[in-house]
Parts: sequence; C-alpha cells; structure tokens
Amino acid sequence: MARKASLAKKSLATVCFVLAIYAVINIFHFPSASDPNLALDFSDRTSVTSSFRKNLQFHNPESSVKIYLYDLPHRFTYGVIRHHSLARGGRPPEDATALSYPGHQHMAEWHLFKDLTRPESDRLGSAIVRVSDPDEADLFYVPFFSSLSLIVNPVRSEPGAEPVYSDEETQVALAEWLEEQEYWKRNTGRDHVIVASDPNALYKVIDRVKNSVLLVSDFGRLKNDQGSLVKDVILPYSHRVNAYNGDVGVGNRGTLLFFMGARYRKEGGKIRNLLFQLLENEEDVVIKHGAQSRESRRAASHGMHTSKFCLNPAGDTPSACRLFDSIVSLCVPVIISDDIELPFEDVIDYRKIAIFIETTVALKPGYLVSMLRAISDERILEYQKELKEVKHYFEYGSSTVNEIWRQVAQKLPLIKLMINRDKRLVKTNFTGPDCSCICSNQTGIVTSV
Repeated sequence: MARKASLAKKSLATVCFVLAIYAVINIFHFPSASDPNLALDFSDRTSVTSSFRKNLQFHNPESSVKIYLYDLPHRFTYGVIRHHSLARGGRPPEDATALSYPGHQHMAEWHLFKDLTRPESDRLGSAIVRVSDPDEADLFYVPFFSSLSLIVNPVRSEPGAEPVYSDEETQVALAEWLEEQEYWKRNTGRDHVIVASDPNALYKVIDRVKNSVLLVSDFGRLKNDQGSLVKDVILPYSHRVNAYNGDVGVGNRGTLLFFMGARYRKEGGKIRNLLFQLLENEEDVVIKHGAQSRESRRAASHGMHTSKFCLNPAGDTPSACRLFDSIVSLCVPVIISDDIELPFEDVIDYRKIAIFIETTVALKPGYLVSMLRAISDERILEYQKELKEVKHYFEYGSSTVNEIWRQVAQKLPLIKLMINRDKRLVKTNFTGPDCSCICSNQTGIVTSV
C-alpha cells in the first residue's frame, strides 16, 4: 500500500509538471497584452485593467508569426491618398509618403500598414513579426487601401465633371498584379492577408481574392463561399466621435436613449425608419437624422456623452460605426441587428457591455423605452465600468492593432491545413462553400411594424 501511495504521488507530480509546462507554452505561444486570461485564471475576462495588460506584454520574434509586407506599386497605397486629395482640390506634395491619410470610419488599413513599417523594437506585444525575406514568411500582407479607394471620388462633384479615378480599374489592376506574384501563385493566395473593411471594398474582384484572410467589418455583402468567421477576421470601425475621457456616472447623462444617423437605409437598415416612428415622440429619447459632417460629429459626440444608452440598429449591412462610437463614449450600446458579427469576441463578452434586442421584439410599441427605463443606475454603472475596461481595444492604438494581429496569427494553423489539403484533393466542379466556411445567422428583414 505504501508503495502504491508513493507511485501515485510520483504520477501526480509528473502530471502537474506536464500541465505547468503546457500552461507556460500556451501563455507565450501567441504573445499579446490583450488576453491575460491565457496566463492567469480570471473569472471576468474584461475586468483586468489596461495598465496590467500592458505589463503582460511579451515580444519574442522567434515564436511570432512571420509576415512579409508587399512593396506594392504606389498606385495601390500612397497613390490612392494622392487621388483622394486631388479630387478635393488639394495640392499633394511631390513626396507621396508625406501625404496624410484622410480620416474616415474604415482606417484599419492605414493603422496596420503604418504598424508594419515601424521598427520591430517599437512593436512590443505584437503576435507577428515582419520579415524582409519572403521565403521566411508564414503570411503575406497586401497593403492596398481598398476602403479609401471606394471614396476617392466625392459623392457630390461639380456638374459635368469627369471622375479622374476609377476604383474598379484599381481593383482589377491589383488582382492582376497579385496573380503574377510567385508567392500568390504558390498557394492561390491562401496565406495572404487583405483588408476589405468597407463592406463594398474589393467588390469587383472579391472572387479572385476570396482564398485570402480577409479583414472585414461584417459579412453583409459577402457570399458564403467568400467570407467566414473561420477564415477571416472581423475588424472594429474607426470611431468618428471624440472619446469620453471622464469617469463613469449617470449624473451628467440626462438622455435615456440617443441616436443620430441616416433614417433611411437599404436592406437590414430599413428597421431605422420603423424605430424613428416608434421613438421620435418619446420625451427622454433623442433620435434624429444626421449626415456625415464635422458638425454632425460634434453633435453626436455631445449626444453620446450625455446619454445613458445609444441605439445601434443595422445599417445597409449588419454593422455600423456607431457601435464603436458608443463604446468609446461609455454610452451603453443597444444593438438591434440580428446578423451582426463583432470583433475580438474571443476576449470580449459583449453581453457585459451592450444590450442585444431581437428586431421583432424591439419593434413592439412601447417595449424598448419601458425596458430601458427599468434598468437601474447601478446596473448602468456596471455596464460603464466594463466599457471603460475594453474601450482601448477600439481606439486604434497599439492595443487595437496588436489584437488584430493576434487574430490573424491564430488563422495560421487553418491556413496550413487548407494549403496541404488543396495539394491532395481531386479538383471537381463543386461550387458550394468549402470546409473553412461558417455561415452567419440570416434571420430575414423586417419591413413593417
């Protein structure tokens, strides 16, 4: 019996040692300050302070995923910025790299590009490391400014003026350039990373680049064989209102519910007009139409900073910039978008920072305001505290960029699987989605109350 007990103790010690080694490996396999729960056992994933997260940063080039930054022709990078400036009467400098990228809601493509052009010593906490030799790379980053390319030509131009820039021609030229590259042809683009955060970005050539890891805002305009949660990464929009830097509290938030944006949208966004009809006469609700302008952003900043809840209905696609404006304003998001996908959902439990309401329920007369009025100030403070803890993910500093790279790095095992699988599969005419596709929930569109 004594010998059996001794053996049991030795076995237990061996198991504990193996588990400890496994834990250490998992802590540092994808180094990031954004998910300390890989290293420590916290019951609340979003309660760790930002400063503590920063202290957990670890940068080990040997264990990082290696990425190669394509040196694209300027037409696809600074050339897009140049045309954007020219289309608005600007006089861009001769040195294209001195151009400033214009602010808009899909700026991830700029932040990721600038991050990769910084010295590695300045990129602490990143799960990826840039390499200069493509033969060493695990992944290849294509820095085309696809979202900016969409809006180069102003919506309102001079009567009779001919567009000086074609987004469609630029998309086609990019696809042709990629298809000539040795490393694209090697694996049909599966190990390439492309930003297409505007839902309409790359629409002309999406079928030619769909094998790549696409960094998108949602899957609203993508077919099932073009985008998936397994293959791709969901990006946060760039917030367009000023971040709220005050403390949590409800004393200066006299408005129950705030919304400012386009009333009439297409597809899933048709719910907006219905919500206007239900809410526009409620005394403690501010809901008004607003176009994109500097004045509108100032008004939206003030409205969100002085409201307890911010309404976030679907737009033309399931997601909208307004959600991220709400988060950085500590205005509790009320999300009415049944098909929405959200960024960084493996480290953020959005139920702790937002209220989700099914579309058909939200359209019941009186339901929405009654439900919100019943929420206590103490509960609102809890939401605000959680929002304050996670808002650094959405301010496009190093936390946001590092988290995006961590999400990209996690795709590498699947990429290798699909590449190896492609090599041995018999090619057929099957046109259905492959095994890298997980389809989003599709619940239909409500068009009447």
